[in-house]
Amino acid sequence: MSNIKKLLLTVMVGIVALIFEFGFHQSQWAFWLVSIIGGIMTISMLIGMIKTLRSGKYGIDILAVTAILATLLVGDYWASLVVLIMLTGGDSLEDYASHQASRELRSLLDNSPQVAHRIDGEKISELAVDEVQVDDLVLIKPGELVPVDGRIIAGESFVDESSLTGESKPIEKRINDELMSGSVNGDAALRMKVTKAAKDSQYQTLVKLVKESEAKPAHFVRLADRYAVPFTITAYVIGGVAWFVSKDPVRFAEVLVVASPCPLILAAPVALVAGMSRSSRNGIVVKTGTTIEKLARAKSIAFDKTGTLTKGSLSVEEIHIESTDFSKEELITYAASAEQESSHILARSLVAYGKANKIALFPVSDLEEITGQGIQAQVNGKMIRVGKAAFAGSAHELSNEKTAVYVSLADQYIGYITFTDIVREESAETITELNSLGIKKTIMLTGDHQSIANQIANQVGISEVHADCLPEEKITVLKTLVEEDRPVVMVGDGVNDAPALAVADIGIAMGAHGSTAASESADAVILKDDLSRVSAAIRLSQDTMRIARQSVLIGLIICVILMLIASTGVIPALLGAALQEVIDTVSILSALRARKDK
Repeated sequence: MSNIKKLLLTVMVGIVALIFEFGFHQSQWAFWLVSIIGGIMTISMLIGMIKTLRSGKYGIDILAVTAILATLLVGDYWASLVVLIMLTGGDSLEDYASHQASRELRSLLDNSPQVAHRIDGEKISELAVDEVQVDDLVLIKPGELVPVDGRIIAGESFVDESSLTGESKPIEKRINDELMSGSVNGDAALRMKVTKAAKDSQYQTLVKLVKESEAKPAHFVRLADRYAVPFTITAYVIGGVAWFVSKDPVRFAEVLVVASPCPLILAAPVALVAGMSRSSRNGIVVKTGTTIEKLARAKSIAFDKTGTLTKGSLSVEEIHIESTDFSKEELITYAASAEQESSHILARSLVAYGKANKIALFPVSDLEEITGQGIQAQVNGKMIRVGKAAFAGSAHELSNEKTAVYVSLADQYIGYITFTDIVREESAETITELNSLGIKKTIMLTGDHQSIANQIANQVGISEVHADCLPEEKITVLKTLVEEDRPVVMVGDGVNDAPALAVADIGIAMGAHGSTAASESADAVILKDDLSRVSAAIRLSQDTMRIARQSVLIGLIICVILMLIASTGVIPALLGAALQEVIDTVSILSALRARKDK
């Protein structure tokens, strides 16, 4: 039976009992009616308590059970009824608070793409999103959800990505730009080529994360159970002393009635769910309450370099001409034209540089990618090669510390282009804020060369650098951190980061443009392409845990004060039962503060 049904049943029994008592003056019927429903509820709670004890945890229902039995035994059945109403009402209120607090997390599920419009020649057919295949051509009509990830081949439009990245402003999308599933098309139709099947697309990956975050309960409840042991003992001691001194068993019942366990039952999980909701609104999907606990206590943080501390897109640094027959503009024009249909990171950088400098690109044909070497294609009627030095016919190659591509045209080597990694604008500020939040050690783990890694680390303020790292070496570094440096957070975005994200105490994936493997291995996912959300995640977690502890302690302190007052006999059992609602309300309202942005 659901908590709301239990509450409604208890209230209905209470109304009938009131009619018996004051309408028909049948107090005995009212007593037995309340006793029966109280007995049923008590047995139900006892069964739940036994299950809790069998799982190795100490349950706090024993206080509620004792309070109901004590009030019934001393004949104060109205107080027993009020305790029942408060308990079932508190559980119902918890359900409502959890539902409200996790609304943002579930909103992704409500907007999941369902259908796609596939283009087959001149025919357009509608099919389920799961049936769409990679390389299919898909039409996205104005105002429609993008069904799967893809790349635009025709059309221009503004696309709303707010549900995925938290970016409120629509993004202008043109030919060759990427579209993420779950984003909303603007007022112009787009045609795109599918790059990922539905199960691997951005939106479906995030939906999977949401389901995980809701399916895993917050482990902080166990901490509440640890509070329960001294609290229960305190309640019994105060009640027992009051009974012994007054020689009146009613005093014992009056003390236990105000010993509400609801701050322990409600405050911590409500605060954690509220904190998860708040994180979601700030572009951070946190999978479990345990992740919030660990983030709040984090001592060290490790970053991948490319795509994390840097943008993951290289910028053209230098264009070097080897042939007097060509200018720098001609070299970049031919190279960018040849690369415009390639998905390689250097190809994207060349094309972006061409667009930024308003260079008109030539059509490309006969494109062929040579694994480990580069590409060759026909551009403007000439054969062009872009790739490694030997592949392009260069006798000399730059050192490994420089990222470069070499270009030949009509079998004549004409020059090379070097690239530099673009550091995120927010990287240095993020590291500074992390240090202010209590992070003692910042680490860079990268497969890049030592000199490049040191340069980036000095630029952003990283204190420790491990360069030339293979994925297994990143894991070794994380595992060898001493206890004083834990919990350790790992932040990455690529497939090669997935093992390290899984091994770290907390893995955070840059999910806006990162790999599916990274997001699935992580404990939290940053939905917006913004590194400052990492420090925001830690700040929000610390704030959530502070509010959770405050809410539990506020409720317990009020309970202890009321127990001491009740032990003097000035609080009747019926009034004490009603005061439980005050304690519950204060605890829950305090916990829900974790949902609000300061």
